[in-house]
Amino acid sequence: MIVGPTAVGKTSFAIKLARQLQTEIISADSRQCYKELNIAVAKPSVDELNAVHHYFINSHSIHEEVNAGSFEQYALQSADKIFKKNTTAVMVGGTGLYIKAFCEGMDEVPKVDESVRIQIQQQYAAKGLEWLQEELKIKDATFWEIAEQQNPHRLMRALEVWESTGRSITSFHQHTKTERTFNIIKIGLTLSKEELYKNINTRVDTMLELGLIEEARSLLPYRSLNALQTVGYKELFDYFDAVISLEKAIEKIKNNTRHYAKRQKTWFKKDQSIKWIHPSETITI
Repeated sequence: MIVGPTAVGKTSFAIKLARQLQTEIISADSRQCYKELNIAVAKPSVDELNAVHHYFINSHSIHEEVNAGSFEQYALQSADKIFKKNTTAVMVGGTGLYIKAFCEGMDEVPKVDESVRIQIQQQYAAKGLEWLQEELKIKDATFWEIAEQQNPHRLMRALEVWESTGRSITSFHQHTKTERTFNIIKIGLTLSKEELYKNINTRVDTMLELGLIEEARSLLPYRSLNALQTVGYKELFDYFDAVISLEKAIEKIKNNTRHYAKRQKTWFKKDQSIKWIHPSETITI
């Protein structure tokens, strides 16, 4: 299992490892599974996808609901397919909750009262994302630290649970781990802050050269879907709405990506079973 923050070099490392092991890859990225999204989600190139078979890449539509629970089932089924042919499989990604679900199983989060859900949705519609973010900062600071802070659907879900139970949604992530029938080796890739931020800036500049603005414009009709609550699209939607300049949108994409990388590192650093290495190092399985 290869984990780490965005732009650290997970894709190339995983492909090299999978080829070494003569096996296949399961992606653990909550956005690369959508066939309609490409540039902003840093999906592997066509050559990379041809080099090693990937599961959970281009496997779903933005019109489908995909979450940690559905990923758990998809990934377990994919692992079974791989293990019929190989003794090892490679999983790679930066979506911590998806990786946790695969390794440990999913927790049962309580159902919330429909009136609570409707009230929060109405308040979000009236007051916007900043209101939602402030509510979570105050009421569920534990979740806020690891949350996808630009994703209103995830934030509303957490607020629904808080308002319904008086407990953080993270408190429901404490159950006994599900025992898997296979061994899991976790490798974390890490760079200095300076190296990582340089990679992020370079990646965003490359995305723009590859046509990120045009891609975002083509997805504008679907901007309300959960899949589009993603760094790289949301900022450009504000530019299309003339809320901010293109220069400001690009600056925000880089800044929000850095914030996302920081949250990923915070999540993974809590897992003491991860062995951290530089992307240039080699490992022996």
